[in-house]
Amino acid sequence: MTQIALAIGLAGVSFLIAVIWGPPLLRVLMHFNIGETIRVEGPERHFTKLGTPTMGGIMIIIPVTLVTLLMNAANLVGFTVTGRSILLPLGVMLVFALLGMIDDWEGIRGARRRLGMRARTKFLIQWILAFIIVIGLVNYLKVPQMYIPGLKKSANLGYWYIPIAMILIVGYSNAMNLTDGLDGLAGLISATAFIAYGAISLLQGQIFLARFCFILAGATFGFLWFNVHPADLFMGDTGSLALGATLAVVALMTGHWILLPVIAIIPTSVTLSVILQVAYFRLTGGRRIFKMTPLHHHFELSGWSETQVVQRFWLIGLLFAMIGIALAIT
Repeated sequence: MTQIALAIGLAGVSFLIAVIWGPPLLRVLMHFNIGETIRVEGPERHFTKLGTPTMGGIMIIIPVTLVTLLMNAANLVGFTVTGRSILLPLGVMLVFALLGMIDDWEGIRGARRRLGMRARTKFLIQWILAFIIVIGLVNYLKVPQMYIPGLKKSANLGYWYIPIAMILIVGYSNAMNLTDGLDGLAGLISATAFIAYGAISLLQGQIFLARFCFILAGATFGFLWFNVHPADLFMGDTGSLALGATLAVVALMTGHWILLPVIAIIPTSVTLSVILQVAYFRLTGGRRIFKMTPLHHHFELSGWSETQVVQRFWLIGLLFAMIGIALAIT
């Protein structure tokens, strides 16, 4: 009970820091005219969002980094609040946030305005980072390779673990990026997923990882204070790439990564919708399965309001997160 209370307390601290420093960040972003660009082929109602400050993932990154480092500093004076194990997911969050920040900047002020970094370049960097991260998971943290619901012992995948883990990190980094298309959607989905894995970590006895998950969820809720409809701020690739990659690493650290498609059902579905749409379009010479992808835009064009899409997707995400926790403890 004490561990749960402390984890929730740390979430509250990161939430407050995000909310307090949110307005100054907004003023800085508006001063430098760091505003959102909108897809021409997107839903017309989104054109009202043109110019809304982006790169808001910084609002999440700073509180998480500050609280985590302060908690590690407390270890030096005899208070065991966090462990070194969380330095890896913290590092993952920071490097993917930096990559996303470069992508955002390229899309706003760079030579490839409205486009961002070249996809090949971004993917190559993501794969290189993923490889380094997986080596750290295997050799430094020695994480369990895979837990299967219903079985107590972890399965050993051998060398297959490395490519699978890399695919998860790169895949969910981009999946969260695709999910970040409506006000509050990516923030709600990612916060819910981190809370779910925080609960799983607590049940496993990985106290420090659980605290990190709750710190990150708290900061994301603080960001949502400014991101709910109508949004004053967007997270951009700075936030979405970092949240997706960090979520995958947290799942790998618990060994319950096989439940990630369940706990993160919305990013999974959104990504599958894009893959299916592109494949079907090419196979049929121009026909489509959905009115538009990613999936949330299909429902917008079907008549759902933006708020309805976000709320219903979040309810589905919450339900599947609970299912994921239940499967993890079977």
